[in-house]
Amino acid sequence: MKKVLIAGAAGAMGQKAVALVNGMDDVELTAVLAPHMADDQRAKFQLGPDVKIYHSLDEIPEGAADIWVDFTIPAVVYDNVKFAIDHGFAPVVGTTGLTDDQEDELIKTSAARHQGGLIAPNFGMSAVLLMKFAKEAAQYFPDVEIIEMHHADKKDAPSGTALSTAKLIDQVRPAHESSPDEVSTLDNVRGGDYHGIKIHSVRLPGYVAHEQVLFGGAGEALTIRQDSFDRQSFMSGVKVALEKVLDLGELVFGLENIL
Repeated sequence: MKKVLIAGAAGAMGQKAVALVNGMDDVELTAVLAPHMADDQRAKFQLGPDVKIYHSLDEIPEGAADIWVDFTIPAVVYDNVKFAIDHGFAPVVGTTGLTDDQEDELIKTSAARHQGGLIAPNFGMSAVLLMKFAKEAAQYFPDVEIIEMHHADKKDAPSGTALSTAKLIDQVRPAHESSPDEVSTLDNVRGGDYHGIKIHSVRLPGYVAHEQVLFGGAGEALTIRQDSFDRQSFMSGVKVALEKVLDLGELVFGLENIL
């Protein structure tokens, strides 16, 4: 039986993860990291009587779990994942906000410790496929922009999925600038810029997670879009990660690499 600790268990995604683990036969929820959760809130947050509630990293002993599932916030995700790797937990990370340098450092540390783990900017199958298709299309359409739309409470912009999409496109797209002579009369109206790929972020109530990749060519256009209408859609990917993460020898980036 694999033991699981969920960091961010009180949040919307954390609660979906708690329900997932509670419903699986080969994993057991043994602990949560939730800074503001009280012991008398166990029923509210779907926790059994034996689940340990930790409020800070320094309370968590080695051996508290085999797998560390992280659905927290960008401000703490790096410290959480580093703690997990340093203390023998296999991290499954859905929290976005890690910088490229932080990701590289965590991957090197995990490889040195032979500690497997997964960082996934998105656990939804539709988002994984969107990134795959966008990378393929970018070989033929160098003029591309990304629009991502999320709920109003999302802490970071752009989303990890949109940034990962841009990075994958950049691997195959020739150096190119779509509108070199543009004149902007409003700051940031063209969005963020990743190596010439414009990324636009929308934050509105009612949305969950949505992304469009727009390609333009002479006399034609291609739009690839994915929509996540319910956070439950991410749990199929989390389930795959829970099943496979202990077989990995280092930290892997992207759900597509373990499917």
